[in-house]
Amino acid sequence: MLHPVDILVLIIYLAIAVWIGVRVGTTSQGLEGYLLGGRSLPWWAILGSIVATETSTATFLSVPGMPFQRDGDFGFLQLAVGYVIGRAVVVWLLLPAYFQGKMLTAYEVLRSRYGPAVQKAASLMFLVARNLGDGLRLFLAALVLKQVLGVSLEVCVLLVGAVTIVYTLLGGIKSVVWNDCVQFVIYIAGALVALVLLARQLPDGWTTIIEFGRTHGKFRMWHWQPDPTQPYTFWAGLIGGAFLTLGTHGTDQMMVQRLLGAGSLRPASRALLCSGVVVFLQFALFLFVGVSLACFYDIFPPNRPFATNDAVFSRFIVEELPAGWGLIGLILAAVFAAAMSTLSSSLNASASAVVGDFIKPFKGDRWTDRQYVNASRRWTLVFGVVQIGVAIVGGHVSKSVVNEALAIAGFTAGIMLGVFALAMGFRRVHSVVGLVAMASGALVLFAVHHATEVAWPWWAAIGAVATLASGQGFAKLAATLGWDLTERY
Repeated sequence: MLHPVDILVLIIYLAIAVWIGVRVGTTSQGLEGYLLGGRSLPWWAILGSIVATETSTATFLSVPGMPFQRDGDFGFLQLAVGYVIGRAVVVWLLLPAYFQGKMLTAYEVLRSRYGPAVQKAASLMFLVARNLGDGLRLFLAALVLKQVLGVSLEVCVLLVGAVTIVYTLLGGIKSVVWNDCVQFVIYIAGALVALVLLARQLPDGWTTIIEFGRTHGKFRMWHWQPDPTQPYTFWAGLIGGAFLTLGTHGTDQMMVQRLLGAGSLRPASRALLCSGVVVFLQFALFLFVGVSLACFYDIFPPNRPFATNDAVFSRFIVEELPAGWGLIGLILAAVFAAAMSTLSSSLNASASAVVGDFIKPFKGDRWTDRQYVNASRRWTLVFGVVQIGVAIVGGHVSKSVVNEALAIAGFTAGIMLGVFALAMGFRRVHSVVGLVAMASGALVLFAVHHATEVAWPWWAAIGAVATLASGQGFAKLAATLGWDLTERY
């Protein structure tokens, strides 16, 4: 049972999150204010929001488990190198297109190249994958909180989901971004506090950790073997990580929405480029926590074995941190923060996709800004309920099914990147070409996932190439048959 002081710390954090939503909600003016922050969000706040959004509870707790395992090391950082390169390519190739005109969503670019059918198909793919994936991430976060708090899974899901819905619904993207910044500070502070407490319990503190890491090869980062079945190699990190980031940060509405909130290309580019450096340093911190945990449990063996490497950090929090000082409450707030930053971004981005890609093209000027904002709030609530439902149902299926669903949700990065690349090759493309390309990319990825052992960092690259190649092949075939590919449908 948590000490009252730790419970108080947790309650204060949740209250602050809701207060921010109420406070900034009064300053959100109109649809652009609600969905894009009036296109006046500072670049450094967008940076913090980007980093917090891509850091889920699974990241906060699972990354330290990687160097903890017997042969684990800093190899995960190779992916972060690809993330930095991918961001630079997004700034160079994709970002300028989003600041031509007054777009609400990333998929409006597809409307100008393919027509409304592909725009809606891309947006629908985003909505399905995002809400399925983030609903299951909510389930994974609730599993951790269930172990720590000792209450039912459903209560944990409802607690995290309800608070996130409230502040997202009230304040829109401003509430999401400013809460993300607070959450970033909290989970980084939580990791640093845990690290300091780890070092203080070891005989020679930091010296012991460094020596342990060197002796056991924990600080090794580069793995040069060209093995496509291994996820953490130089080539998987450089190529796979870059393609994954091109898809997630260049074509995914959840990230593009933040960049549009900057109002112009220069601050959006600065936020995106700097976020790559911050993510690299953040992952290095989490990995160092994992090395420290390996050192700690090597000197003080646990009284029972760990079920998984992911459970190491959470057990240290529960069993080793001193109660009554608010430290456990702070770390739990960090776990909540990592979960809520991803979920709030997902809810707001999903609402903006529905309004920008489905409702606004249909209603046009017949609806006022207030009606559009109210619709955004209603859809925020709807998607919140959907994700809570997915999380609760996820508690009754096997872990392998959950991981499969999360993998399928991640396929959209490659498919979207491929269809955007196809659009850049033609001024205008028949909508059927875009739809065939997307379907072909999805089929190839399903085959790769189920019939091969290719590691997941390669999936975005494979999906992008398959989507682009199939679209170009179909376009040439259609041209040979005399179809006119210059008109939009």
